[in-house]
Amino acid sequence: MKNPGFAKFVVVVNGLVPLALLGWDAYWHQLGTNPLENALHATGKMALILLLLTLSVTPIRKLSGWNQLSHFRRSLGLLAFFYACVHFSIYLICYQSFNLPAVVTDVIKRPFILWGMTALLLMTPLALTSTNGIIKRMGGRRWKLLHTLIYPAAIAGVLHFWPIPKADKSQPDEFILVLAILLAYRLAAGGRRMAKQTV
Repeated sequence: MKNPGFAKFVVVVNGLVPLALLGWDAYWHQLGTNPLENALHATGKMALILLLLTLSVTPIRKLSGWNQLSHFRRSLGLLAFFYACVHFSIYLICYQSFNLPAVVTDVIKRPFILWGMTALLLMTPLALTSTNGIIKRMGGRRWKLLHTLIYPAAIAGVLHFWPIPKADKSQPDEFILVLAILLAYRLAAGGRRMAKQTV
């Protein structure tokens, strides 16, 4: 890839298009009968999609041999965290009016809120340690170990989303299937590495 910087810029711009469309629809009052709920669901879904895309980079790169995909992993991960923050901000501001005790009560009473908070908390150190300078200070081994938190974050994100659609579970089931495939690949790859080390 001759210009990975431009390619990453294109990825980021395209990643922000759904938010721009959401803002456009909100401005023109086209978010349906429950605009806040629709905005909350749309931003949460984008966070989960981008998180799973981030996890997909390594398997697709290794299976396809297109190593240039690694240039996009950080951008996709930061976009996922950004949408997760927007999702949480809508919940905190519009639903809870910055009432932190009410948030704590909600977390205790509703498990899917707890899973969402868990996902956001697990994603936070990943976003904060995404710069080249921090990677150098931490060292590659410790940085890679920390960034395995993306797997429990994705699991928590899927568990957060699964109960939300009440009638049609096809979309949550699709997220579960994709995550299961990615986790299976991760376990298989880890098993192959261990087998090579013992040979």
